[in-house]
Amino acid sequence: MNIIERTTNDVTVLDLEGNLALDENARFGRHVSGAIEAGARKLIVNLARVKYMDSCGLGELISCYTTLQRVNGHVKLLNLNNRLQYLLAITKLDSVFETFDSEPAAVSSFAPRTEGKKPFVIEDAANLLTRE
Repeated sequence: MNIIERTTNDVTVLDLEGNLALDENARFGRHVSGAIEAGARKLIVNLARVKYMDSCGLGELISCYTTLQRVNGHVKLLNLNNRLQYLLAITKLDSVFETFDSEPAAVSSFAPRTEGKKPFVIEDAANLLTRE
């Protein structure tokens, strides 16, 4: 597997080429760990050239997600083929990972939302339930 790391604004993009399976999983995991240690907190994994992913590859994506969560970071997936989309759907991970078909959309999704919208907080939910 080839991994090309590049930066767009303050977002780290990993372009993967090959299969995310077998021995390649450890290589991907090491690369992600190195990027996080170097300070990456906004990560996009571009899967456009990944044809196959096994359960261990899926585990590496989950590990990437949890590691970034621990350091207040985020990972997003880009350009999943139909097979990879199906894999996320049947494992219910499509509710965990944000996926995008466009790199500009993925990059801009990291921007803070400052459109004057008040964020929904848990207390608001409790108030909604007690209103008559």
